[in-house]
Amino acid sequence: MDQDTKKLSVAKAALEYIHHDCILGMGTGSTVNYLIDLIPNIRNKITSIASSSIETERLLRAHGFDVSSLSEIGSLDLYIDGADEATSNLHLIKGGGGALTREKILAAASRKFVCIIDDTKLVPFLGDFPLPIEVIPMARSFVSREIIKLKGQPVWRENFITDNGNEIIDVHNLKITNPIEFENLINQIAGVVTVGIFAHRPADALLIANDDGIKVIEENN
Repeated sequence: MDQDTKKLSVAKAALEYIHHDCILGMGTGSTVNYLIDLIPNIRNKITSIASSSIETERLLRAHGFDVSSLSEIGSLDLYIDGADEATSNLHLIKGGGGALTREKILAAASRKFVCIIDDTKLVPFLGDFPLPIEVIPMARSFVSREIIKLKGQPVWRENFITDNGNEIIDVHNLKITNPIEFENLINQIAGVVTVGIFAHRPADALLIANDDGIKVIEENN
């Protein structure tokens, strides 16, 4: 089964989590895009929908959805998003597409967070995928120096500005064995807006597409 087929398969599996009168948050990325193509078929179940990026909002509007801001909605019943890496502990690295801050906000505001990936994203430890950190532009060099002290190799994502008007540093050469502790550590660096570790607010359910179908890992399982 090729990667695109797996992405479509796991997007279809995520539809089962969308209940009637659902206040839904939608993530960003190629796997989520497959889901966006599917949800018009269950439009009657969705009361309101919020987006984690300008690009996702554009796609939703193209499918005829009225997209609400989180400030208008207040909280979400369900948030569905992909990940760049995930562990069986439901910890994630996100932000390869640059939407990590808004993604983290929607995840925090959701009662249930469902993460959809293919099996290439499931890892024993986070860190092989470069860890994105959104930074205030004036702090980029300072944050990079602090990251070097932590044995990471920071690389500025050139010619990229987030939807919030900030910049991104991608940190290479990490093996993150304690994601919660490392998330705390990065958050304490002045100038950091968001780090792409989702450990304080991990996924509640991880749906993994592999050659045999869909594997589900849920909290407390």
